[in-house]
This record gives sequence, C-alpha cells and structure tokens, in this order.
Amino acid sequence: MLAPPAPPPLGVAPARASYPLRPVPSRRCLPAPRAVSAAAASHAHDAVFLRRAAEVADRSAGLTSPHPNFGCVIARPQLETENLDAWVAGEGFLYAQGTPCAELLAAEQSGEHARGATAYLNLEPGDCYGDSTAVSSLVQAGITRVVVGLRHPLKHLRGKAIQSLRSEGIQVDVVGEDLQSKLFKEALTSCLIVNAPLLYRAAFRVPFSVLKYAMTADGKIAASSGHASWVSGRASRGRVFELRGRSDAVIVGGNTVRRDDPRLTARHVKGHVPVRIVMSQTCNLPEEANLWNVHEAYTIVATQRGARRDFQKKLAMKGVEVVEFDMLNPRDVMSYCYDRGYLSVLWECGGTLSAAAISARVIHKVYAFCAPKIIGGANAPTPVGELGMNQMTQAIDLIDVSYEQIDRDMLMSGFIQPIPDLSPVIPSVDEIPSVDPEVSPYETNIISFYKTWDTFGAFSNFSPHPIHMPDKKGDCLTWSTVEHYYQAHKFAGVDNPQARDIVKEIKKARSPEEAARIGRTRQREFPELVRPDWESMKIDVMYRALKCKFSSYPHLTEMLLSTAGSVLVESSPHDLFWGGGREGEGLNYLGRLLMQLRSEILGTVRTSAEVADSA
Repeated sequence: MLAPPAPPPLGVAPARASYPLRPVPSRRCLPAPRAVSAAAASHAHDAVFLRRAAEVADRSAGLTSPHPNFGCVIARPQLETENLDAWVAGEGFLYAQGTPCAELLAAEQSGEHARGATAYLNLEPGDCYGDSTAVSSLVQAGITRVVVGLRHPLKHLRGKAIQSLRSEGIQVDVVGEDLQSKLFKEALTSCLIVNAPLLYRAAFRVPFSVLKYAMTADGKIAASSGHASWVSGRASRGRVFELRGRSDAVIVGGNTVRRDDPRLTARHVKGHVPVRIVMSQTCNLPEEANLWNVHEAYTIVATQRGARRDFQKKLAMKGVEVVEFDMLNPRDVMSYCYDRGYLSVLWECGGTLSAAAISARVIHKVYAFCAPKIIGGANAPTPVGELGMNQMTQAIDLIDVSYEQIDRDMLMSGFIQPIPDLSPVIPSVDEIPSVDPEVSPYETNIISFYKTWDTFGAFSNFSPHPIHMPDKKGDCLTWSTVEHYYQAHKFAGVDNPQARDIVKEIKKARSPEEAARIGRTRQREFPELVRPDWESMKIDVMYRALKCKFSSYPHLTEMLLSTAGSVLVESSPHDLFWGGGREGEGLNYLGRLLMQLRSEILGTVRTSAEVADSA
C-alpha cells in the first residue's frame, strides 16, 4: 500500500488531487529531521528534498496536456540554520513537452550557488530522447552529486542519463539501489505518484485510466427518470474540472450524451482542455449536441465499423473525428488512446460502460463523490453495472484508499491496480539502446516517432530545440521550437494588425503545445487572416525550419544520418497530413521531409569525401 505524500513546503500550494496526489495541509517550511546519526541525518535530508522535487514536478498539472513530470531541486547544506528551505538554491520543472528541462531551469536559478551542490530529481532525465541539455546543465553548473528517485520507465531512456552523469564524474545515487534506507519510503512514494500515468503507460501499454462518478448516499447517480443535475455540490464539480484538466481525454457513452448533453470542458482555468471521446456502438446520437461544438474542445466519436455512415458524414462536416472499430470495446479504445500518445484518461460514463471498462481491466483508479442525499428508486441507475459477481468475496478491494470532505460531499478515492514500480529493473549497459546506423531499434526498416520522449523524439517539431531564422528584413529571430515558427507563419506577412498580433501571440507561447493550440484556433476563427498562399507554402515553411534545426544541432544530424536505409514515419494517428495515420492512411509529410533532408545531408557528405579523395 502506498504511503501519502509529504506536505508541501513554503511557497508551494498543495496540489489539487493530481490523479494520485491527495490534498494535504500546508506547512510553513520543510521539516527539519530530528537529531540522529550523521548518515541517518544525511538520508533524511535527501528524502526531504526528493519529496520536494516530486512536488515541484507536479506544478504544471492542468495547465498543459499530461507529460512526464520532471522536477529538480538544487540544495547545499547551510550549517548555520536548520531551516531546510534556506538550503534550496534553485528549483525547476518541465512545464510542457518541448519546453526547457527542469535541470536547466534549476541550474539557472541557482547560479553560482549550484557549484558543489546536490541536485534532487524525482525522475531520471529524459523528456526528449537525443537531447542532452539536462545532463550538460548539471555538469556545467558544477553539481557534484545527483539523487534520483526513479529510473526512467521507458526502456530506451532508462539508465542513459544516469550513465552520462557518472561518466562526467558526478556521484549519482538512485533510491532503492544506492540509497536503501527506510527513510526514503515516503519520498519514493511521492516520485511514483507524480508520474503514475507514465508508469502505468509503460507497464500496461494503455493510458492511466480514472473512473469518476458522483452518487447519492444510497448509491444512485440519477433519479429513476434519468435526471442527474446535480448529484454533487459546486465544490465537487470544481474538483472534477481539475481532474479533466489533468487528462488527455474524457470518455462518455452514448447514453450520457443523449441524457445530459454535457460539454466536458475544464472550465476552471485557462489551460489544457482534454479531448472528448464518445463511445457508441450504433452511433445512435443526437443531431445537435454540445460535444459537436469543436471550437471549445476536440471531439472524437468511437463507433462500430459501418454504423450510420450518413450520420458519420454529418459529424465530420462539423469537425468531429469519427473512428471506427471492428468491435467497439474499452480495451481497443484504450489501445487507440495509447497510440495517440495519451498518458491519462478520465471516464465519466454511466454504469453500463463503467462495468465494461472495469471488466476489461483498463480502469486503474476510482474517484467516488458521495453526496448526503437519498433519492431512492428501484430503477434508478447506479455507478457500476453488472460485473458478473455473485458473492461479496468476489468484490474488488480498492487499495491506498483516501477520504476527503469537499463542502457537504465526501470524496473517496482508491486504486484498483497498484502503481507499477519499475525501479527494480536495472538495465545493463548492453540493454541501453544506442543509435546505430546498422541496427534499427524496431527490427524493421520503419522508424516511428511522435512524442518527444519517444525513441527518436528529437525528430518531432515539438522538440525543445530553438531555431534562429531570418525575417523578411533580414533580422534573425529566435523561435522556441519548429512548431512555434510553423504556426506563426500561417499569418506572417499578412498586412493586418490583428495578424501581426497573432504572430506575436504565438511567438510568446510558453510551449509548442500552446503555440499549436493558438495557431489552429486563430486559423479556425479568422480564416481571412491566414496568408493566401499557406496551403501551397506550408511544406516549404516546415522544411526551412527543419533544415535550420538540424544544421544548428550536430547531434541531431548524427541521429538523422544513423537512420539511413530506414523509412521515417511520424506516427500521429489523427494528423493525416504530417503524420502516418492510424492505419498508414496518412500522407506522412513530416517523415518525408526528414528523409529528404537526410538525403541532402548524405549527398553533401559523399561529395565532400569525393573531393577529399581527389585532392
């Protein structure tokens, strides 16, 4: 059973129920361990700062789409004070995919105070495969020791950063390996909790899935008539908005759409808005519904192959994506979500679908909001339908259960399946994959990439590699990522002040995810502001940005050349222009441009070699 995370330190607001995180009372400062032996005191200090790194890692939750959570705390002993807050020289966290890494931000904040200090990392670095910024930041800052809570759970990243740090002469202590003390139990739990979605995804090859429901004291989610507004109070509904903000997608069934006509947005903050997924075998859905308004959020309808094709076309005209399955079931839908790169999914469905999801073993945690009301009704719906269990001894026991009062409601949460702890898996050097021109890690001639943390994630236009590109005046401008440059150039050169403002808005976006969201939204809202030649020029714009990126970072060029002989596929299942699509139906233009660039570079290398031979 997992232990609760430690209270947050001064200046860090308590995390609002991250999937597994539970609210805890705030504390004025980090607790100073009691006087014990020198070794025990050192371990106690390490445990405190490691817990803090896990708390810092969670700060972007709800603001951006879920991603591996990295936190870094740099600390050095201050013998004149027992206040451990005073020992902290700097800290940082990964805000979103494609943004500066936690280690770089912490090192910059620490300045000269980082020299000779210890860096505490809740997770081994690896937010972008092929990028060494995290390791080089710690080395250049003068860090002499690193404490790591967990090795990276993804096989192609596990152990690489630790090995690189040790090769630079930095002492690296990994909890459970180099640090065995029981004092690290709570710190390790905090590290597991903050990256539970990544760990479940790595272990089970499905997104971390949470079932949420609100019920009355007599176990009903609606009246016999189906009326359900509202079972829980306003404060509980606010917590649900937060849970949605921490999810890649929210899933409901057709009954929920027909009965409640929900919006399923995270209206509490200006941050991440999850994709809405409707599961309906027959596609027997209303012609008009809030979910068909894709200006608020993206909507996917998952249905059985061939169901109501005419209605599917109507949904497509509204901008709703329809995905057909041979046999629609929760397991296959979760596999599809896994292929889309999702880490976390929130199920807000009725009893029939929730029972099917539990039976398919794709639900990992339950959030049950219980309101102090009694509605009665023999036919009133309940949160979970038939599971085929006839005896109470067959009941599923939740583990690591917690309770929290939210105004008049009670929130009970617990895990159906424990968080996978992959830390005991310690790879040998031979098991750490290397980029080899002769060997494909996929054992075929096809190399796929999508998220930045994938094996060839540095190929993504979201990777954290700034580029320097000249504007029309010849002035060199710095763009945070290729995606920033690409989205801004939808509106570049348009003689309109609003278009120029949009370019500035995109350029200032904190992450490539935000740049993409702004660019796509503004393109949809103001099509008249998009440059008239965009459709014919967008491939050229992307290619110029890619050439700049790979010419600016030699290690990326080496990685690209190492794929010679392989087909590169951007494996986005929904982007049928830049990606390869779900079943290979996509045009894969991003992969094509990278292969074109690879051919150009190889041609230049061969020409240079021939000239050298003839000299």
